[in-house]
Amino acid sequence: MFEVKETSEILSYGEKISMKEEKSVSIQTLRRLPVYLHYLKSLGGALPMVSATVIAEALGQNDVQVRKYLGSVSGSGRPKKGYVTAELIDEIEDYLGFGAKSKAVLIGAGNLGRALLSYQGFSDYGLDIVAAFDNSSAVVGRAVSGRIVQPLSELERICKKYDVKVGIITVPSSGAQKAADELIIHGIKAIWNFAPTVIKVPEGVLVENENLASSLAVLTKHIGE
Repeated sequence: MFEVKETSEILSYGEKISMKEEKSVSIQTLRRLPVYLHYLKSLGGALPMVSATVIAEALGQNDVQVRKYLGSVSGSGRPKKGYVTAELIDEIEDYLGFGAKSKAVLIGAGNLGRALLSYQGFSDYGLDIVAAFDNSSAVVGRAVSGRIVQPLSELERICKKYDVKVGIITVPSSGAQKAADELIIHGIKAIWNFAPTVIKVPEGVLVENENLASSLAVLTKHIGE
């Protein structure tokens, strides 16, 4: 279980939790809530009221689990009626802290790094990548989606300027630990790691790993059966 305290605490890709009461929630709940939020927003007002059953059927999930996860953030559900959709959206966004942007920096402006920098959807989830860094002279100075790739020597200045707490690593596995160490030195509290390796961090720093090779292996195995 992951304990969410009254003070704001950064999670994975900018999920900033702000609670009026101390509450204990699971990482699984935190993974599901953005999915529910995306679905609710996609309705575009078509359903003024929505139930856990409707959400579960739309997403191919178990309605009991959906009801449980929603119960972690909302007490506004009405028996046999469900939730007021607009209210539920507000409650989930407030719980995840999407109203307050979490500043992030990215290390590794290769193909994957540039793809993440070009993705416009992060702002919907409260994440603002303010700068990208690389140690290659062939990449430093290039503009990617309006951001100039900076040398690593600028990392400290940028982190201090924007009070950055989230770091994204998209470097080869051989450089991931060094990148993580640099981020932590400059105050990063949460790391989204795309490098296919395990990085070591001190207590109090959260790492969310995105292992593309692992996911591909699962897909390949599935279609080969």
